[in-house]
Amino acid sequence: MDVDRQTLDTARRSLHGVAELVLAGPQYRQSGTIRLRIVPGGFGTVQDPDLRVNGTELVAGDREIPLNGTTCRELAAAAGIDAGGVEDLYKEGSGVGPDDILGVDAQAAQYIADCFHQGHEALSRFAPNSIPVLWPEHFDVGVSLVEVNYGVSLGDDYLDEPYAYAGPWTPRHGTFWNAPFGAARPMRLLPDPTALHDFYAEAMDQAAADNPPHS
Repeated sequence: MDVDRQTLDTARRSLHGVAELVLAGPQYRQSGTIRLRIVPGGFGTVQDPDLRVNGTELVAGDREIPLNGTTCRELAAAAGIDAGGVEDLYKEGSGVGPDDILGVDAQAAQYIADCFHQGHEALSRFAPNSIPVLWPEHFDVGVSLVEVNYGVSLGDDYLDEPYAYAGPWTPRHGTFWNAPFGAARPMRLLPDPTALHDFYAEAMDQAAADNPPHS
């Protein structure tokens, strides 16, 4: 990663805000779902309105609207929609307001897109019958399989850098499970989708082996 942490954090928070206020919120009000998807160069809606983030731009039809230095309200207006989240569905989120100025550095946006793409590729291979979802509340892409959540987070209060995770619905114990929610590995230690896939496969094996017996 060639971008400094502060620049990455600013881009991550800004893109998270766009995901919530410009994509997921309007999509929920129009189509009834907050689910987003990973697309080449970034992420997008799964239903109307048809919007996506490609690098440092919001793509709406034939319009490409720069993200850096603007606000979610201005982006939404340019795309012909009203900005707004879905606070009634969850309490956590980006903390970005509709009139906050966004900072989206090109290198940081590329790194974030690469992390999401790597996660999507590994998850699609690991769970071919599941569709990876980008959830706007936590801004992570994941799937659930046999009562374990698998995915990639861009960072949070637990670990302030992009990481892969496996979170069993029932707590597990042992050295593999190094996080309060299960297991986490920084993306910088997982250089490609194969390494990420192998982490998920190991997590599945460990979860099955450590599964407490039902009474």
